[in-house]
Amino acid sequence: MPSRLCDPIKSPFLVDDNFDIASAQTEYERDLGKAPNVEALEETVEKLAKVQGKLYANARYSVLLVFQAMDAAGKDGTIKAVMSGVNPQGCHVTSFKAPTSDELAHDFLWRVNRALPERGRIGIWNRSHYEEVLAVRVHPNFLEGQRLPRRPKLLEDLWTERYESINAAEKHWARNGCVILKFFLNVSQKEQHERFLERVNDPDSHWKFNANDLAESKKWSEYMTAYQDALRATSKSWAPWYAIPADSKSYMRRAVAEIIVDTLRQLELPYPVLGDKDRAALESARKELEGEQAK
Repeated sequence: MPSRLCDPIKSPFLVDDNFDIASAQTEYERDLGKAPNVEALEETVEKLAKVQGKLYANARYSVLLVFQAMDAAGKDGTIKAVMSGVNPQGCHVTSFKAPTSDELAHDFLWRVNRALPERGRIGIWNRSHYEEVLAVRVHPNFLEGQRLPRRPKLLEDLWTERYESINAAEKHWARNGCVILKFFLNVSQKEQHERFLERVNDPDSHWKFNANDLAESKKWSEYMTAYQDALRATSKSWAPWYAIPADSKSYMRRAVAEIIVDTLRQLELPYPVLGDKDRAALESARKELEGEQAK
């Protein structure tokens, strides 16, 4: 089976190895506004539900959706909105927090491997293995708790090695039938701070705000460098990255949903074909049921 199951969608948000995060859009210049976005999202969610039903019945491929972003970019809301019409039996969301002691006792890909979706299902990762080349790069002191057996003298070499490991792992997953789509929700720092303020001013949203979020925002330039390097190095035909403008939540959700549907429509997903024995049983059941209704 080839590494690439689907071709990357021709999108202005598709990341290549020349990706420049400073010029990447956080507001889409052709955004027509909230009402058209909401209507388009509803239509696309219906299409996704149909595709997901075929994916589940076919049980040959799996789908992995990876979401990465700065705080308050809208990962949770996007996952909820885009997957609102999907059969919950056919998908599973995993939120990756700080690694546990058990996870730290293994290599950095161990915990995500355990969360890979089964064939026929959609796996959604809210943060992921990319934290190891994003948050850990910005906070290299995190490496002290990882008990690495070896550590290059230059930290840049460590990130390069991890990019190589990530690419190899994702290529392996794709070869085994996993369609991988990765979304960087690209929010501006200005919009992020406005959302922080909304949370601070709304008692019902206080639980969403963590004082550490603002501290992390002060490392914005460091995070942007880490994101740019990681996305450039790991956006591959078998596991593409899309940098989605995230200042408009309605457009962001629409764009993510459309990319997912356009990608999955490339798969051949016929419903299972019944064998002679099953068809005979089906015909017998039909006659029995019709006989009951005729009484």
